[in-house]
Amino acid sequence: MRKANVFKDACEYDASDPPGYESAALHLTKALGGESLAVKVFELPPGQSVCPYHYEYEEEWLVVLEGSVLLRTPEGEETLTRGDAVCFAIGPAGAHKASNAGTETARLMMFSSTREPAVAVYPDSDKIGIWPGRDEDRAMLHRGDGDVDYWDGER
Repeated sequence: MRKANVFKDACEYDASDPPGYESAALHLTKALGGESLAVKVFELPPGQSVCPYHYEYEEEWLVVLEGSVLLRTPEGEETLTRGDAVCFAIGPAGAHKASNAGTETARLMMFSSTREPAVAVYPDSDKIGIWPGRDEDRAMLHRGDGDVDYWDGER
């Protein structure tokens, strides 16, 4: 049996994360051999965010494990603290951005289904991201002003 500790196991930083989005992650799905549920633990230093404001076409959840998290949603901003859990609805009503506006590092866990392809919409930057498979680095990102006719390039 594989196991992990969501409070103690080390999260790893990605040197390619831009300023403002420098968080560390522990990929529990990979570590524990999961397939149908994506689970990550994030360590979020003060002043950083997990990802840009976005929504997906699958249900996503957030649980605060330590510290506090400033959560932006279509309803406004709210501070979540240890033990708080929220579910983000599918589509625009579930838009969210998790940030650390506090002075101490926060730890949170996020999980969702692993449907393929994965689709995320970024309202602030008018982008859409599509991940066609399990390779997280293989994203296709497009802006809303780059519309292409359905038949363009087809024979």
